[in-house]
Order: sequence, then C-alpha cells, then structure tokens
Amino acid sequence: MSGIRLSKLMAERGLCSRREADRLIEKGQVLVNGQVVDRLGSRFDPTVCIALTPEIQRERLRLVTVLLNKPPGVVSNQPEKGYPEAASLITRGNLQRLAGQTPREPPSVKTLHVAGRLDIDSSGLLVLTQDGQVARQLISPNSVIEKEYVVRLTERVPTAALARMRGELTLDGRLLKPALITQTDDRTLHLVLQEGRKRQIRRMCDLVGLRVHSLVRVRIGRVGLGDLSRGRWRYLDSGEVF
Repeated sequence: MSGIRLSKLMAERGLCSRREADRLIEKGQVLVNGQVVDRLGSRFDPTVCIALTPEIQRERLRLVTVLLNKPPGVVSNQPEKGYPEAASLITRGNLQRLAGQTPREPPSVKTLHVAGRLDIDSSGLLVLTQDGQVARQLISPNSVIEKEYVVRLTERVPTAALARMRGELTLDGRLLKPALITQTDDRTLHLVLQEGRKRQIRRMCDLVGLRVHSLVRVRIGRVGLGDLSRGRWRYLDSGEVF
C-alpha cells in the first residue's frame, strides 16, 4: 500500500506523538484535506493537509506553558532528598505577570511536565508545560531549537581550550553537534546549542580543562529569560512561540 501512515505524518509534523495520533484518529478527531479519518493505519501522500478538529484545537488552547527562572539548588524534575523541585516554585506568590496579562490561578503542578532539564547547580530558563506538543518540540531528538547559555569560568579561558571547544568533541562515544561559542570577556562564554545531553556544557568544559563557576540558560528558541526574576515564573504569552 502506498503512502505514509497518518500517525507517522502527524508525529513528523509535531502535531502529537504517534501513540496520541492513533488515539485521536480512533475518536474521529483528525481531518485530512478537510475530511474526518477514523481508521487506524490509514496512509496518505506526505503533502496532504492534516488538521485536528475544532474541538481538540479548543482543548489545546486551554493547556498552559510556564517559564521559570530556576535558581541553583533546585532540581528540575527528579526528586532529590533535601532539595526542592522546580514545580514547587509555581505558586501564586512567585508569579510575575507580563503587562496586560489577566490575573489567574496557578496551574496544578501535578499537570506540569519539565521540557528540557537544567542540572541542580545551573540556573535560568526552565519550561514546564501541560502541552505534549510543546514538550516534543523542545526535547525531541530531532529538535533544532536553539538553547543559549552564559557560562562563567573560574579562571581565564586559554585560546587553545576555546579552539578545542569550537572543534569536534565527543561525549559518550557520540560526536556533539557544533556549538556556536562567543567569548564576551576573559572568563565568560556564550554557548548556543541545538542539543541537550546530560550536563553537556559542564562536561564539554571538563574535556578542555575548564571549570564552571556558574551556568545560566538565557534563551530557548525565540523565548528569552528577559527580566524574569530568579525563583519567579510567568505564563508563556499567547504571542510567544519557541
């Protein structure tokens, strides 16, 4: 049979996971070229127009995404004895509203999932979301969304170490994607990555003999940390996209 499975096409376009696609198809909540498709395994030409029914689109509009300026000493999403979790900071008292945003109650922390962790010693922009599509967009192995970090080192950065970081480095037996690295002063680097392996920047620094004093994530895609205070959070605005 020619064509590509509808669930695969939906996943490739970032509409949802293949498992969720099958669930939506079974419920008759997927439109292909304007027609409802409710048969699992249906195949189509990859150029077809795929959309979710208005009902599901309205449902998704109710899902929230929040941005937190995570302080050091806070774990992203894996409980560690003696350390608070990032979700515990999503409280009414820690909310920082954008101008013009309507006041509303914080979302239930049980419904929020971290999309792209920061290690316990790092700080900066952390995304927590109810929307699986947003999570996949940020953490899928195929994601090309940039993450920008400011890294302060304990000592001056030797020219040779910087050259090695800009070259080919390998972690866990796999070559890293090239990183855009800018030196802003003798102890500070800006790094822009398109991947996020565990403790990647700290391990990159270790490989070239540099020690990290502080590491802050300041941007994910087109969304920056801005003036969000440390330990505070805000809603992702309706006009913001990663």
